[in-house]
Amino acid sequence: MTTPPSGPHEASAQDDPLARAWREHWGRTVALLLGQFARPDLVEDAVAEAFASAAQRWPQDGVPDSPGAWLLTAARRRVVDRLRAEAVHRRKEPLMVVDARTRAAASASATDPSTGPAEDEHLLDERLRLIFTCCHPALSAEARVALTLRFVIGLDVPEIARLMLVRPTTMAARITRAKKRLTASGIPFDVPPAGRLDERLDVVATVLYLVFTAGYHPQPGDEPLRGDLGDEAIRLARVLDSLLPGHGVVRALLALMLLQHSRRDARLDPDGHLVLLHDQDRSRWRRTEIEEALPLLRGLPRTTGQAEAYRLQALVAAEHATAPAAASTRWDVIAGHYAELEDLTGSPVVRLARAVAVAELDGPDAALALLEGLETRLPDHHRLEAVRAELAWQAGRPQEAAAGFLRALALVPGGPEHEHLTERLAALRTEALTPEAEAG
Repeated sequence: MTTPPSGPHEASAQDDPLARAWREHWGRTVALLLGQFARPDLVEDAVAEAFASAAQRWPQDGVPDSPGAWLLTAARRRVVDRLRAEAVHRRKEPLMVVDARTRAAASASATDPSTGPAEDEHLLDERLRLIFTCCHPALSAEARVALTLRFVIGLDVPEIARLMLVRPTTMAARITRAKKRLTASGIPFDVPPAGRLDERLDVVATVLYLVFTAGYHPQPGDEPLRGDLGDEAIRLARVLDSLLPGHGVVRALLALMLLQHSRRDARLDPDGHLVLLHDQDRSRWRRTEIEEALPLLRGLPRTTGQAEAYRLQALVAAEHATAPAAASTRWDVIAGHYAELEDLTGSPVVRLARAVAVAELDGPDAALALLEGLETRLPDHHRLEAVRAELAWQAGRPQEAAAGFLRALALVPGGPEHEHLTERLAALRTEALTPEAEAG
């Protein structure tokens, strides 16, 4: 799997033209070329190589007037060159099933992926077409998510592995198998008929939320958070909601993302350091998004499955969004929502979040009791170790807290989270050296 030398999360800032081009054109370029050539293996490598070429040439030659057209042309030439080489060697690979209309439409977008042919009758975005293709029932749930994060958003393998809590080598093998399955199974590059769209909605919703989550998963580099991924996930959710108005899983997810996205301006301080929820400046939260989300949430009935999981998470986010100050947060309500969510999902990550709420309500010892044995379900999970360290500190056990912070630091990559944990460990050690601490 070819990847450019510097992914978008490592770019210098929002003004970096290559990072901006990656955000705006990766997914649509992949979708157009898959529609034309039906070769996932060649297309992904060709698009990645086009971005790698841009990273070398644009600083010298200048950014082209139409970056999307430049990248599409460069990637298309690479696919054609590979196909010619295969023809010479008389080697034939299996193709995805692409209908004639889609192939013709993709071929017609010969200049710029930001403009294109007539839109599909019931799906208005090539990236959504690609998402539905990657979410075909013939693929495993894990493969659907991994393929979509790679093809549509362009996340690299380590990023996807962190999001899905597996090792990078495991994720690389999973993506390779999924690409082979995508072609060998004859999965069509198409969208199910309008009346059957909802059959894949749970997986599509999962993918959109992981895309959103990727934007708020702190990364090393000058762009630790990527609000543009949140923007994109919300935009695609709005398109789905317009196609299937009032569908519970989409409406609940949209409310959840709007509430979480509303805090984006307060998540980092001016120096790029993480600001935890209770320390955030609530005047910087975007009230228009909160005010849009709350009526959506109020209109959702209690239900089951994934729609209910998103509804409960959105209810938690709404409690934070409507509390005028951190001190007035209704932790009893939040802990109750998390208990329901854990009963519904059995998720160890939900148990971790519930423990944080219980600590606010009943103290650190009650929360630590909830975390007993959780390391077997969340191995190598730095946030589990970080939460345990904070709770041990609150419980007056500084040595146990320091050991927890060290374990968390060994697991987290560099970046804002690493800096935050380093600062917390330093503060703990400073506190432990004060005369008051020694006297105690």
